Amino acid sequence: MSKRFAGVFTPIVTPFTAGDEVDEGALRRNVARWMKTPLTGLVVLGSNGEAAQLEDAEADRIIDAVRAEVPAHRPLMAGTGRESTRATIAATRRAASAGVDAALVRTPSFFKAQMTSDALVRHYTDVADASPVPVLLYNVAMFTGVNMQADAVERLSAHPNIVGLKESGGDIGQIAEYVSRTPDDFTVLAGSATTLYHALCAGCDGAVLALAMLLPDECVRMRDLVAARRLDEALALQRQLLPIAKSVGTAHGVAGLKAALALKGYEGGLPRPPLRPAPQAVIDSVTRQLQELAALIPEHART
Repeated sequence: MSKRFAGVFTPIVTPFTAGDEVDEGALRRNVARWMKTPLTGLVVLGSNGEAAQLEDAEADRIIDAVRAEVPAHRPLMAGTGRESTRATIAATRRAASAGVDAALVRTPSFFKAQMTSDALVRHYTDVADASPVPVLLYNVAMFTGVNMQADAVERLSAHPNIVGLKESGGDIGQIAEYVSRTPDDFTVLAGSATTLYHALCAGCDGAVLALAMLLPDECVRMRDLVAARRLDEALALQRQLLPIAKSVGTAHGVAGLKAALALKGYEGGLPRPPLRPAPQAVIDSVTRQLQELAALIPEHART
């Protein structure tokens, strides 16, 4: 099996209007611009897409809008995780009908204490059995409070319709264990730009990065440098990207990310309440970081 989902993806934001409606026009325009970059593909309805804030009908329309702008040869993943196995299967089937190439399924999290490895293996096995498209596991403990252990990932990697995992944490030891305990054709994707260099060195096949919305060329270049074993250059690039990666990845959340997108000429739109727009101090900070990065990495050196 080829690793179709190896590479660098970005989990795109969902722009909202001042009236708290999904801005499909802005969404389509953003996607069209990302399709002109070297990104492998996109993830829609991930954490940065405010998936937890969306109604099912909105989520379905968003997939339709994005798929219309993403060529068939560029892979599109959709976040389809829900709290129940039944609802996850239903969302995954709807996403497959809308043309996504894979489902990225977060761990259920409301009943945290009961989310043992056995429970997660049963959940993902049932979802993968019912899914018309390949499934990638999505471990995002910073939001869910559930951390999928390597034994569960190892067991699930044997399922023919579970093809990979996105790990959003920065625990390089855990990432290395995922890599070592899964088959060669199982794709492990990093989810944190702050530790991207180290995750790639640990054996990740690529990444799903919020930072890649803003800096797709640099994120793809990082993977290429590590693959070419040009590690000194890759580590230098990691250090240059670290301040803005921390800002849009953890420190300021979706609101900071949307503000940064606006500064880069995208249409980030407003976050959906109860999230609030980034305050001016955050906008000023992100502006400085982007300016400093531009001075460090001239345009001609980005590809």
